Amino acid sequence: MWGRIMNLEERFSKEISKKVKTDLNIKNPMALPKLLKIVINMGVKDALADKKNVERAGVTLTQIAGQKPKVMKAKKSISTFKLRQGDQIALVVTMRGKRMYDFFEKITNIVLPRLRDFRGVKRTSFDGRGNYTLGFVESSVFPEIDQSKVDKIQGLEVVIVTTAKDDKEGFVLLEALGMPFQKQK
Repeated sequence: MWGRIMNLEERFSKEISKKVKTDLNIKNPMALPKLLKIVINMGVKDALADKKNVERAGVTLTQIAGQKPKVMKAKKSISTFKLRQGDQIALVVTMRGKRMYDFFEKITNIVLPRLRDFRGVKRTSFDGRGNYTLGFVESSVFPEIDQSKVDKIQGLEVVIVTTAKDDKEGFVLLEALGMPFQKQK
């Protein structure tokens, strides 16, 4: 009988949580840090010049995340950028649950190894509260994006939000989940 391959969420609850518990010396299982959500932000280049750029970026982000992004609007008017309050300038997707774990697995196993000269992600990109931010200069590193159909290179930011209290807990959690951090010198 063929065994079923466990996804990351099941592996976390059965195996990875025990490792994190011993590494951080946590006795209470409810105090164990875990992934809360993954947020993908994409500031749209030339959103003011052509409204179609927001739609094109929305299609790209939908392909990457597997769900429709929310359009963010400018909160303030800035005359030097010719930006008016209410202009559509960015896109955001928030993933939770199974989709979040699947996306995390895709990033660590497929997207990051595809980067040229990849030697691991920085250990310094934590925010002080255990959340980690990854920036991508172009969205074409994702396997869903057909490079022949990309007319504008668009960057995006992936924020991995955890329940960790500090960067040390967040680092132990993400390393146990398979995030390829740089080797310390």
